[in-house]
Amino acid sequence: MSKPKVYMVDPYYQDAIDLLQSNSSVESIIYTDPRKSNWQEDADALLIRSETRLGEAEFSKAKKLKAVVKQGVGIDNVNLEDAKKYGIAVANTPGLNSEAVAELTLGLALSISRRLSEFDRRIRSGEKIVRSKALGKSLYGKTLGVIGMGNIGKVIAKKWIGAMEGKVIGYDPIAPEWKDIPHTRVQQMDELLKESDVVTLHVPLTPQTKHMIGEKEMALMKKDAILINAARGGVVDEAALLKALQEDKLGGAGLDAMDYEPPTMSAYGDGLLKCENVIMTPHIGGSTIENQVRSGLASVETVLALLEGKDVPGRIV
Repeated sequence: MSKPKVYMVDPYYQDAIDLLQSNSSVESIIYTDPRKSNWQEDADALLIRSETRLGEAEFSKAKKLKAVVKQGVGIDNVNLEDAKKYGIAVANTPGLNSEAVAELTLGLALSISRRLSEFDRRIRSGEKIVRSKALGKSLYGKTLGVIGMGNIGKVIAKKWIGAMEGKVIGYDPIAPEWKDIPHTRVQQMDELLKESDVVTLHVPLTPQTKHMIGEKEMALMKKDAILINAARGGVVDEAALLKALQEDKLGGAGLDAMDYEPPTMSAYGDGLLKCENVIMTPHIGGSTIENQVRSGLASVETVLALLEGKDVPGRIV
């Protein structure tokens, strides 16, 4: 009897490739193999990342597909209703990228408040910086607003308290309580927006969260507040954000997730990238060597378990 075929259609870290190829119970086709484009013919399982999008068009042509595993948390590139329709299990790797995303969140907030990227650009352009006119703003003792109180939100709250000795306000209508973190949980997001010096988003992109931070919400924020989106593009209304920044109604924005990824000059050069107090990164929140190893190995272990009919913690469908 032929072995189940697992197609790794997107790039994974080498440790994950080695683990998959070392398993004698499956036949593995990795992303460098030209055969990967024909996965719909005989794939029993897929290992994907954000680059691959799956829905009705793809699932309807898949002759043997039983399981899809997405490395990372976000699963908006897979149509879950279509997967369910065709009886295909879908899983991700939750809880593994929390430290990495929290690190980037803190780094973006500090870089904006201390104007690090701005000064670096000005120095590289040949400008002589006058220190007395190069004042940043300290985040010590300030208030962090966390929208989305899941794994990532919890970790950044801990880091904020430890590094900044500041206050934390949390908002999430679904997530369980944080029992071991000093914080104030509000029932209305508006309360958080009014009180926070830094607002950080850690929610999935759903019809309910699309443009959850728009013109109305930004108008509630402090004039010098910093907005961080290390979640998903679409959660922030970018046109409203640009308007708020141009009118000096916000202190700055750090965006690791945006409508167009990766961000380019053609998409943002005449808008957000003209703002000195904006930092854009190409959705690299989870892109550390350590996290890629952990989540890649977890993805392979998950897909093998699904093929064996076992329950996995990251199963969504």
